[in-house]
Amino acid sequence: MGGPLVDRMGGIGKVVTQMPGFRAGSYTRGRVLERVERLAREGLDVDTFLSSAGAELAQAVMFDPDALPNPTWATLDPASLLATSLIEGDQRGWQCEMSLQEWAEYEYAAGTVGNRISDVVHHPRGVQTATELVHAHPDRADEYRELLASIGAKHEVLVALQAADGTNWGAFYLTREPGRPDFCAEELEFLRLVAPRLAEGVRRGLVLGDASEPEGPDAPAIVVLGPDLDPESFTPGAEQWLADLPAPKVGTMPPAVLAVAQTVLNQPSERRRTVSTRVRSEVRGWVMVHGQMLAGSDDPRVAITIQPIGPDRITSLLMAAFGLTEREEEVTRHVLQGSSTAEIAEALTISPYTVQDHLKNVFEKTSVRSRRELTGRVFTRHYEPRVEDNVERAELHKPIRGGPFPDRLDHGRPTPRPTRPGTAERGG
Repeated sequence: MGGPLVDRMGGIGKVVTQMPGFRAGSYTRGRVLERVERLAREGLDVDTFLSSAGAELAQAVMFDPDALPNPTWATLDPASLLATSLIEGDQRGWQCEMSLQEWAEYEYAAGTVGNRISDVVHHPRGVQTATELVHAHPDRADEYRELLASIGAKHEVLVALQAADGTNWGAFYLTREPGRPDFCAEELEFLRLVAPRLAEGVRRGLVLGDASEPEGPDAPAIVVLGPDLDPESFTPGAEQWLADLPAPKVGTMPPAVLAVAQTVLNQPSERRRTVSTRVRSEVRGWVMVHGQMLAGSDDPRVAITIQPIGPDRITSLLMAAFGLTEREEEVTRHVLQGSSTAEIAEALTISPYTVQDHLKNVFEKTSVRSRRELTGRVFTRHYEPRVEDNVERAELHKPIRGGPFPDRLDHGRPTPRPTRPGTAERGG
């Protein structure tokens, strides 16, 4: 639903409002695709990137940001497909008709109607309109229309931000008022094409947020190298990461980093891509080194990201928080991603009956009775605090971060959940 969720977290400017009857041509849309792709390579934090990208979208797809909250963005944890931030319009603060808890109930509770992120990430096109839902579920058409009318809209489209490798990093809604036309086929095709570019910008922005203020020793690190491959800047912890990678001499740049950076610099400008390699560190085990060209500079500069290879963060949190076994955690993660019993059985090479047995144990350990309840419980415990924390970070002009909010940091001392003034902390 593209309704009021959580206000724009630190937006830096309004998007352009189009005149009635606005319809962009193929040339304009092509230019917008190029500009969004360039923005994704500029090393921007998520909030700045989405604010700039929203302004570009307004040149290609008609929507009215003054009358309705457009676009409404959500970032996701690719491991669970649960939201890590909600970003609405171009406002600042927390002034919304729907609370985060109400949004979570709408998105994750069983029986609710509307355009849900958990559905569009599995859509074959990754783009879904309210009109499609009305046609697919005519018995609930009035509920869909009432839902949109409650936020002053008649038309809505939801777009999954799926990267080229298939990972989902977010989604966004666009809405239109009564009297405006529905989203046409050309606009929907443009949204499908722009989605991977937006996903790349969100992915890089979340890495920047995680690296700029690490929550633990395994947080990613970023090193920016100039055209001569000398380091120009480091995020906190980056120098230790470099020291932990194999190098012929203490204090020299690891060969793996130099090789990745040089490969990026050698690429033709029209075919630039991310270059990655795996490195074995005696201290940290297997490590991934990624290199990407930074846009927005006269001199070529390469951003090197270093991060561990291993289980995603939600894996260890689920096992610790609920006492799940490794297999129960695997089943739970597939449930969070919306997989059916048959799909889980195929992915884990076990029988559907075994999946059901594991689910029964998971339900007992997490005190829930359904898959939707399980998803809601995991969101409330591990992701709602992340969304709240990101709202506060954006208000302070700090880059937002991804992944679940950690239960414990600093050698086991409890980390307090972020709380907003006037709200009581909920148990979980």
